[in-house]
Amino acid sequence: MDVQADQAAGAAQAQAITGSSSWRFAPLGVLIIIVLILPWLASPLWIRIATEVLMWAGLAQSWNIIGGYTGYLSFGHGAFFGLGAYVTGIAMVHLKLPFGLGLVFSGILASLLGAIIGYPTLRLRGAYFAIATWAFGEMMRQIATILDVTGGAFGMQLPAFLNLPFFYYVMLGVTALTYLTTHFLLERARFGYKLLAIRENEEAAEMIGVDTVTIKMQAFALSAFFPGVLGGIYAYWVTYIHPDSVLKADVTDFMVVMAFLGGIGSLWGPFFGAVVVQLVQRILWLVWGEGTFYLVIIGAAICAVVLFIPNGLVGLMEARFFSPREGLSRLKKKIKW
Repeated sequence: MDVQADQAAGAAQAQAITGSSSWRFAPLGVLIIIVLILPWLASPLWIRIATEVLMWAGLAQSWNIIGGYTGYLSFGHGAFFGLGAYVTGIAMVHLKLPFGLGLVFSGILASLLGAIIGYPTLRLRGAYFAIATWAFGEMMRQIATILDVTGGAFGMQLPAFLNLPFFYYVMLGVTALTYLTTHFLLERARFGYKLLAIRENEEAAEMIGVDTVTIKMQAFALSAFFPGVLGGIYAYWVTYIHPDSVLKADVTDFMVVMAFLGGIGSLWGPFFGAVVVQLVQRILWLVWGEGTFYLVIIGAAICAVVLFIPNGLVGLMEARFFSPREGLSRLKKKIKW
């Protein structure tokens, strides 16, 4: 009887664990269903906004690979987005290649450029690396402005394809690939552990045999690949690109802001940051029209996160509580009361 009772209790416990696991993944399943059927339910305006959210979620996660997981704050990551946009545009307009092939070229060339630029710059650290990558981004913008193949200061016009659901699903697929790659390669594989070791203590990582230069270059190339592809999708979507639209510093700035707001070095932080920032920006635009007032609100939100919730929205959700007393003590330390 005791043996049977123990078996029954074990079976009940296993069933309870399985049930709780199923319920834990239920919200993710609901989210996937909503994301898949959204173009069939929403108006064109909200399909466009959702496509923008997906694009920025992918861009923020790509920056998170080098900025969050590796600990190297890049301020020139928007250059890979702009490069992908122009490579796809040149492939379609000048070479008469199909859109899909242009995206492949965009991702590969962006990744190669990331490895080339990363070889010298990743030997720098801190502010020096940040300044070097910022200079790289500005260099790319100036080059695109003077080249004839890019249209120079007049920009480039791509063939029009007015199909919002198509771009929504393509953007969804690439962004999903970005997060799946991050999950399996950085969260579950040895490659991610090596990046974590570099972020925490690069000298110690070298001492235990980690080839830090090669690992950092691989991370930089990987983080450049996805912005290249997303830039190509964006170029075909909006049909007109200009150096001041796809290579401006704001592109990188928004990646950084979204990643920090959501929580750098985490899988879902950039996604939550992108959703919050982009939705706030668009809702304020719908309410007040064109303007930059939303930047004030977003800036205040970022300051509050840095001071009170340094681990971002993901850290707040993992902690499941927020202590105002702890936040005020952190604020006093910041301003040295």
